[in-house]
Amino acid sequence: MSYGTADSFRPVTLDDVRGARKMLAGVARATAMEGSRHLTQLVGAPVHFKCENLQRTGSFKLRGAYVRIAGLLPEERAAGVVAASAGNHAQGVALASSLLGVRSTVFMPKGAPLPKISATREYGAEVRLHGQVVDEALAAAQEYADATGAVFIHPFDHPDVIAGQGTVGLEILEQCPEVRTIVVGIGGGGLAAGIAVAVKALRPDVRIVGVQAAGAAAYPPSLAAGRPVALGNPATMADGIKVGRPGEVPFAIVGELVDEVRTVTEDELAAALLLCLERAKLVVEPAGASPVAALLSAPEAFDGPVVAVLSGGNVDPVLMERVLRHGMAAQGRYLAVRLRLTDRPGALASLLGTLSAVDANVLDVSHLRTDPRLGLTEAEVELHLETKGPAHCAEVGRALRDAGYTVID
Repeated sequence: MSYGTADSFRPVTLDDVRGARKMLAGVARATAMEGSRHLTQLVGAPVHFKCENLQRTGSFKLRGAYVRIAGLLPEERAAGVVAASAGNHAQGVALASSLLGVRSTVFMPKGAPLPKISATREYGAEVRLHGQVVDEALAAAQEYADATGAVFIHPFDHPDVIAGQGTVGLEILEQCPEVRTIVVGIGGGGLAAGIAVAVKALRPDVRIVGVQAAGAAAYPPSLAAGRPVALGNPATMADGIKVGRPGEVPFAIVGELVDEVRTVTEDELAAALLLCLERAKLVVEPAGASPVAALLSAPEAFDGPVVAVLSGGNVDPVLMERVLRHGMAAQGRYLAVRLRLTDRPGALASLLGTLSAVDANVLDVSHLRTDPRLGLTEAEVELHLETKGPAHCAEVGRALRDAGYTVID
C-alpha cells in the first residue's frame, strides 16, 4: 500500500527546515537542553538531553504535523485530514489541526493506551478505534481518505513532515554549538532524517547515530539491501519506534546522511527509562529513552559533546510501572524469591524481620498454605523485594540461608 504522491518524493533541504521553523514560531516550543552528569562520567565527555518529551503534546510530532497541515491548499483543508497512530502522531495531528481550524479524524488501534486516546480527543480530533496494530489503523485511515477526500497525514513519509522534525536539529546546533555526536531514535525515520538534513548542511563534521529497538530494527536490513525492507512482526515496548518498514523519503536521507544505526535491547531500554526518571527527573517513554540506552550500552562508542534526543514522554502509567520494575531487575535492584517455612504463628514476621535486618524493601508477599506439594506444617512464601544492586541481592540470599530458610528459586 502506498501513501505517497509525486510531491512526497521531492528532496528536503536546509531551506525547507528553516522555512518550517518560521512556520512553527509561536506553535512549537524550543525545548530545553539538560546536562546529564551520570552519562557525562560514563562517556568521558559532556552529554546533554534535548528534551522533546517536554514539547507540546509530549513529543516532537507536533512539529512535522503542523508544517504538513499548514502547507495544505484551502480546498484540501476544507476536506479535513486523517491520520493513524498509536499515540504521539495522533496527538500532534489533533492539536495542529485544531490550531489551524481543520477537521481531523484519527484512527488508533483498539489496544492504544487510554491516556493517549483521551488526549487525542481533547486536542480536538475524532478518534476511531480500528484493528489491533498500527498497520491496521493505517489501512483504515487510507480507506477513509479515499472515500471522503480527506488528506492523509503520514507520520514520517513526507518532506513537509521531515522538514518540521528537522527544526529540532537547528535548535541543537544553537543550544550546543560544540556538539560532535547526536543520538536519536529511529522508527520510520522522519525525525532522524530531518535532523540529519539540518545538521549535516551546517555542520557536516557532526556524527549522527540512529537507534532502533532490536525487536523492531527495520533499518539495518533495509540499508544493507539498499531499499526499505519490511519486518515480519516487529516487537518492542517502545511503540514510538515500533515501525515495520522505513518510509521511502526518510530512508533515502538516512542512508545518505546518518552515520550509523545501532540497536538496543528491551533490558537496555528499561534501564535507560529508569535512569531518566531517577537521575534526570524526566518522564520519558521507551522510544524517547532509546538514545540513552545506546549510550549506556556502549559509552565508549560516542565522541562528545553528545546530544541525546529524548523524543517523547507519553508513556502509559501501566507500562511505566512494568518497565520500572523490569529496569530495576535488570540492574539487580529487584529480587523475586520463593521459599518454604514452618507454618506456625510468627513465622512470617520472623522472615520479614530477617529481610528488614539487611535493608531489603518488601514490595509484596504471597503466602500459600494449601497446596498438595506442601507438607502438613509447611507454607510457601513468594516475595518481591527492592534491593540496592547485585551485591545487596547476594547479601539478602546469604541472610536467608544463614537464618535457615530454604530458597526454592
